[in-house]
Amino acid sequence: MSTTSLPASDHSPRLRAALLAADFTADGLLDLLGASAYAALARSETVPALRATGGDTPLETLVRLFLLQGPVPHAAARAALPLDEALADGWVVRDGEEIRATVDVRPYGGPEGQDWFIVSDLGCAVGGASGASGHGEGVVLGVGGASTTLAGLTVRTPVGSALDLGAGSGIQALHAAQQATRVTATDLNPRALGFTRLTLALSDAPPAELREGSLFEPVADETYDLIVSNPPFVISPGARLTYRDGGMGGDDLCRTLVQQTGERLNKGGFAHFLANWQHVEGEEWQERLRSWVPRGCDAWIVQREVQDITQYAELWLRDSGDHRGDPEAYAARYGAWLDEFEAHGTKAVGFGWITLRRSDSDRPSIVAEEWPHPVEQPLGPTVRAHFERQDYLRTHDDAALLTGRFTLAPEVVQEQVGLPGAEDPEHVVLRQNRGMRRATKVDTVAAGFAGVSDGTLSAGRILDAIAQLTGEDAVLLRDRTPQAVRLLVEEGFLEPVPEP
Repeated sequence: MSTTSLPASDHSPRLRAALLAADFTADGLLDLLGASAYAALARSETVPALRATGGDTPLETLVRLFLLQGPVPHAAARAALPLDEALADGWVVRDGEEIRATVDVRPYGGPEGQDWFIVSDLGCAVGGASGASGHGEGVVLGVGGASTTLAGLTVRTPVGSALDLGAGSGIQALHAAQQATRVTATDLNPRALGFTRLTLALSDAPPAELREGSLFEPVADETYDLIVSNPPFVISPGARLTYRDGGMGGDDLCRTLVQQTGERLNKGGFAHFLANWQHVEGEEWQERLRSWVPRGCDAWIVQREVQDITQYAELWLRDSGDHRGDPEAYAARYGAWLDEFEAHGTKAVGFGWITLRRSDSDRPSIVAEEWPHPVEQPLGPTVRAHFERQDYLRTHDDAALLTGRFTLAPEVVQEQVGLPGAEDPEHVVLRQNRGMRRATKVDTVAAGFAGVSDGTLSAGRILDAIAQLTGEDAVLLRDRTPQAVRLLVEEGFLEPVPEP
């Protein structure tokens, strides 16, 4: 574990002002580097950015210093930074006539155009394509795809209290500080809490209450309106790397986290997690995950990807750089991963999102589905709407559904599939261009129902009109259609009109 002391935040307002004055922001980087080099930087490839920063402007100096993590001339650093304060606080160190960064500082654009900065260990936001290879077991990573995915999933309504469990470099705490009166951030690694403090200070965000410890241990009997966690979910033999390895057998860390969340959530509160889970021989993964959901909570579980055990082991062995070392040691570690999977009967590993909402309902809604397709981020509004629709469906039987009114969700289009010139389509597909971007096959009645749903007529009256047009029996149509309407509501194609 790294023992390097972290910078102080005593002069962070002055440092922030200098970074902004140099346009060291997400937009500034895009303008300087161009789309191609900027995208390469996001993939942890630095060569294009090095080629684009050969000048001596303050912005180029800051990119080379904090993002590319190379030395810069003393005079250039003084032109770009309040150098005396940056040296005194430990953000940079002097090396002869050159200045070097002690931490990784990456510009990060907030959802409402805020200019934020994520502070992490050197080389853990950019600097090569080998993950955290070569870093200590207590390394703290910066911005990654997982952290931005979780931030985009989170429901962003004003709340009184929020908990970032396993805060890392503080990305989720930073987002939560915009919506919560009080933010608590926890981590097993005290170094991570130090980085969270720096990220919040340099981003001009309110400070969070920082507590050291595992899972919910540091927050005792406290409850929250919002809980977010990008936990160390990797299923591995042992807990060699604090930032990623759960340290419990199989997927027990993720299971424990989800199961313990129910009693930590206030009624109506949301919890959002990224997780890995085992696909065990003879057991459906959906049933495995449903068993994790605590009483009194609704859940939406989305599996985004599945890897067989060899792919999974190779992914994380590359992440830790083991593939670059001694072949015999690599083979031994690979074998240990396979032994771990065999011991738990694991045939594959799933990755995805788990969202809980405390409803206290005696008829909880638990949806577990596979969705590997592209979605539109941020997905938070879609997540919130999903649970609102579940509330509606739970409290409306078929008779009540027929008295309800609905509107077609925005940006839903209809596609007709069939042979060219045919009088009738073979089938009709409704497709969303927002949110989850679902597509569903419907019959002509459901398609017609969706097409005329503008909130003015009840579902029953629309079906009566369709029956009159098609010559069908209105009673039979009313009997067989509510299930199709229910599915269109559940998947977000139809939105219930609020009742008076």
